[in-house]
Amino acid sequence: MRLRNAFLVLAAATGLAAASLSMSTAAVPAPQPGGLGRYDITGTYVSGLSSGGYLANQLHVAYSGLFQGAGIFSAGAYDCAQNNLNTALYACMDTYQVRKTPAELEQLTRNRAAAGSVDSPQNLAGDPVWLFHGGADQTVDRVVNDDLATYYRDFGARVAYNNTTAAGHAWVSPIGSNSCGSTSSPYVNKCGTSDPVGEMLGHLFGQVNPAASALSGKLVQFDQSGYVPGGNAAAVSMGREGFAYVPRACETGPCKLMVTLHGCYQYYGLVGNALMDKGYLNEYADTNNMIVLYPQVTTMAGNPRGCWDWWGYQSAQYALKTGPQMTAVVNMVKAMSGGQPPTTTTTQPVPECVTASNYAHTTAGRAYAVAGQTYATGSGQALGLWNTFTSSSVRQTSPNYWVKC
Repeated sequence: MRLRNAFLVLAAATGLAAASLSMSTAAVPAPQPGGLGRYDITGTYVSGLSSGGYLANQLHVAYSGLFQGAGIFSAGAYDCAQNNLNTALYACMDTYQVRKTPAELEQLTRNRAAAGSVDSPQNLAGDPVWLFHGGADQTVDRVVNDDLATYYRDFGARVAYNNTTAAGHAWVSPIGSNSCGSTSSPYVNKCGTSDPVGEMLGHLFGQVNPAASALSGKLVQFDQSGYVPGGNAAAVSMGREGFAYVPRACETGPCKLMVTLHGCYQYYGLVGNALMDKGYLNEYADTNNMIVLYPQVTTMAGNPRGCWDWWGYQSAQYALKTGPQMTAVVNMVKAMSGGQPPTTTTTQPVPECVTASNYAHTTAGRAYAVAGQTYATGSGQALGLWNTFTSSSVRQTSPNYWVKC
């Protein structure tokens, strides 16, 4: 939905327009009060929609030594908003204002890594990243989502990008409650027989078993305050309750951990268990040894729609390792993995660099020349003069996509 007046602008800034919600009987189990237990976690991943997608990217970038891959529905590149609501509104959702280019945000990431405020972006090389943008999504512009794909590819991540489904601004699932092109509460859509969730998990994990037809695990409801800096979840716009779906097999055996972050207007206090029930993650969790952690945000001053902090409404450090919401989620992850980073699973090897003259790069298809200058194929990164004397080093991060080493 386009921004037509001040009210709609605010709604878009925080994510999604309000709509009535028809609650249905959930297939997900009733929550059981308890705490986050320790498990044998073999790998940690993060996924999210909209504001949750932005936070998923922030977590993956800031804690790239901890998170091994990301699945993101409809969001832009790391810290696009630059701690400014107007920039978030007009540059990182709509594009009426100039936004930072992926290259500029990549350099910002490197600078922050050098200062120790985020992990080294070298950790992103080889990580699986799955991205989604619906053809009917008018909340976050396609070119903003394209920036996220470029950002990840330039750091060497293995990117898969689904941008051909005619979906609205929503999480898309085979059991979604809304029509495919809808942008309305509870923002879980169904697009025929397509299964983006299975597609996402298959890319992140390499392969997946078919989803379960009925759930056998438990849904744990825990107090989030114990993981928040200062011990007050509401102070950082997080809800009192968080949730974790734990399959029976994960009680005693090794499992992966998926952190899933809801979008604006999609938090538990407003839509109940809609995402946990219809998101189709638990069904895959049961058959693929995967725990799903569902942290929750709520509303506060500056955040009336219950969005994750991706523009600085709660803290100017929102995109750093010291960001309060980021710290809280990571504290949950560490608690579930026994306080230690999870064991690293086997990943694809980082592509090797190819060093050659710029002329040789162009004849091999690794680069192209324009007006005497050479540019990497796919990324368009400048490599210098086009001749046999100027050399550069590039590597291929996906088919026909080359970046500087």
